[in-house]
Amino acid sequence: MDPRKLVKMANEIAAFFHGEPDRATAIEGVAGHLKRFWDPRMRREIVQWVDEHQGEGLTELAASAIRAHRERLLA
Repeated sequence: MDPRKLVKMANEIAAFFHGEPDRATAIEGVAGHLKRFWDPRMRREIVQWVDEHQGEGLTELAASAIRAHRERLLA
């Protein structure tokens, strides 16, 4: 899948959780959504994007969720 599309999708998920006042809950919400609804291949690709491109194009919340829950997303 095109990594730019994955970045766009991750940012849309993060935008939904952006209004959550508790940052830890927002990060968990983004990561939880990725784990539940994204195919493992998609999760591997977005983690690889963060690793190789320092999360270029991702919102701060999306990048933080992926970094914080990296191992969980790859499992």
